[in-house]
Amino acid sequence: MNLLVVGAGQAGVQFASSARDLGWEGSITLIGQEPHAPYARPPLSKAFLKGEASLASLALRSAAFYSEQRIDLVTGEHIDRIDLSGDGAGTAISVTGRRWTFDRLVLATGARSRRLTIEGGDLDGVLTLRDVHDAQVLAGRLAAAKALVVIGGGFIGLEVAATAAAAGVPTTVVEAAPALMNRVVSSTTAEIVATAHRAAGVRIRTGLRPVRLRGMDGAVVAVELDNGDELSADLVVVGVGAQPRDELARSAGLHCDNGIVVDARSLASDGHTIAVGDCANLPDPSLATDPASRLRLESVDNAVEQATSAAATLVGLHRAYRSVPWFWSDQGRIKLQIAGLARPDDEIVPRSGRRPGQHTTLRYRGSRLVAAECVNSPADFLTVRRALGEGICLPRTTATDTSLSLKEHLANTKESPCL
Repeated sequence: MNLLVVGAGQAGVQFASSARDLGWEGSITLIGQEPHAPYARPPLSKAFLKGEASLASLALRSAAFYSEQRIDLVTGEHIDRIDLSGDGAGTAISVTGRRWTFDRLVLATGARSRRLTIEGGDLDGVLTLRDVHDAQVLAGRLAAAKALVVIGGGFIGLEVAATAAAAGVPTTVVEAAPALMNRVVSSTTAEIVATAHRAAGVRIRTGLRPVRLRGMDGAVVAVELDNGDELSADLVVVGVGAQPRDELARSAGLHCDNGIVVDARSLASDGHTIAVGDCANLPDPSLATDPASRLRLESVDNAVEQATSAAATLVGLHRAYRSVPWFWSDQGRIKLQIAGLARPDDEIVPRSGRRPGQHTTLRYRGSRLVAAECVNSPADFLTVRRALGEGICLPRTTATDTSLSLKEHLANTKESPCL
């Protein structure tokens, strides 16, 4: 039995590794488009940009691992066609004409950075950050930059902004929403993070959109905003989200809708192909959720956990993927950790930390704790993650009492399950 994994990022590597751990005895071929061995992406916007990490130090596994696990790692090959036979088997063809036959297929094709579609979006000096090549180019540009404008106040944009500001580059973040990280955190947490960035020298402009990037001699020199302001910039980093790489799946006839649509076992619409990671549109794996809720999760945690669960599907252990989604973002002196998935209308319960710079925002849906946003508060993050994972109640009225830590509050509940 031949297993083919297309995509050699975190999800693809984890799937191949877990498949071996769970007893898959057939061949495994792992194909990546980049010329490099698989590497971790989160440090690209932080340690790698600072010169504190190398491509070698970011390797997900050693070269010996692939050999020992009998995983045939193929790099520098872009698969642009998949022919499925109807029983999960088929053939994959790359742009160079190489062909791989398979009995089971896993798509771990990831996502690509969204680009600006406004005038000037293709000028020299307008960059995105998704892979190590992007990071290498950005690092070189930052060293000579006189003014950086980051378009997008999400994780990537704020991580780059923090790195640049710490290096002495005048930096401005432009976010179209009323607050930073508008889709993932509460207004309370967003303001705390914004205040910390301003204290570090980053200018924050929210509620504004770029309408044109002005250039001179083919290179960007300014960003024009919809309120008429113009920001000087010889470097622009665009961080406005990502699009799933689902073209292969679409061309192969698999159902796609904001990613490759899979069930709770990570099976695509043909009932055989598996899709994992950033490219997959999956049922919300949270323990307390609407069964009809679907989403794409772009995180290392999901890549690892979903791929591990999906490997069980491969070997016949059909169990639904259930997990507590969690995320993190290191932004200069800010360590933001999020456990669970909140909705905009979930209640906000703020808790000031015991040390300067610490803050936790709990999110409640009715009487149930559903998420926490922790700024420089790793103990709170771990406590809430445990509570969510084990279904332990942490009453809202109790959580507002900051004389006790969340860990102490949790112990006092005597681990009573939420009903």
